[in-house]
Amino acid sequence: MAPPALIGVDWGSSSLRAFLIGADGVRLDRRRSDQGILNVADGGFADVLAATVGDWRRAAPGLPVLLSGMIGSRQGWAEARYAACPVALTTLAAGFLALGDGVHIVPGLSAVGPDGVHDVIRGEETQLVGALGPGGRGGGLFCLPGTHAKWARIADEAITAFHTAMTGEVYAVLRAHSILRHGMAEPGDRDATAFDRGLERARQPGGLLHHLFSVRAEGLFDALGPAAAPSYLSGLLIGHELAGIGDLVGAVERVTLVGQGELIKLYARALDAGGARVDMMEGEAAAEAGLWRLARLAGLVEGEG
Repeated sequence: MAPPALIGVDWGSSSLRAFLIGADGVRLDRRRSDQGILNVADGGFADVLAATVGDWRRAAPGLPVLLSGMIGSRQGWAEARYAACPVALTTLAAGFLALGDGVHIVPGLSAVGPDGVHDVIRGEETQLVGALGPGGRGGGLFCLPGTHAKWARIADEAITAFHTAMTGEVYAVLRAHSILRHGMAEPGDRDATAFDRGLERARQPGGLLHHLFSVRAEGLFDALGPAAAPSYLSGLLIGHELAGIGDLVGAVERVTLVGQGELIKLYARALDAGGARVDMMEGEAAAEAGLWRLARLAGLVEGEG
């Protein structure tokens, strides 16, 4: 077993995941905590880090620690400024924010679209680097489903562009706080037929705002049952997200999905229905691999990136 070489921490809003990684890039240990940045009182991030991985650090003094995610936001430990796209992976690694005592934070990414509007990524940049695979082989179009879904283009060892869609958050808000909630049962088993029906509706004329009201109207006339309504709404929103991506990048022929759980399966189903080839990578594995590769590119651990 190789000796430990890096502690990587994927530190989000609601939780954190820590990885002890050996000199050969293989995980030696893993821990999870509910101490996301929104759950840490009075800025006690150093104390949370010590409580989570302090024994790892004591056992291997001088071990570098690399943090990514919302820990580098304005609400986190310290703000790691955004690197502007297009950005080479080597440039991203050169932009780490050093906190002292061997602790560094990966910067987020910013972009300005053709319409002159800003967009940002915080945390997903590390998963994108990990999803490229060993040695950074490959590129293309990547999607990270979630509360705020991210789509990114990678080519020639650089993240060239990305796009954010608030699909997951809009779904949650509509389910809990809009008139649509009255026609919906609590989430249960996915209704594939209703989901596909939502996808099909999203491809029809009328626009998202009109299509959303069909959740209520169809329910009033018993054309959409309460148990099927959540899946139909999900299909509608994901379908419109995919249509928007197609408008930006043209025909979506192949996508690498990075994530986990039921949501990534829904995106895969939607993309397959549109004729796209889908590859998938588990989100935690991508985060761990990205932290390792960025640490190597930055010289925090020995070896090539």
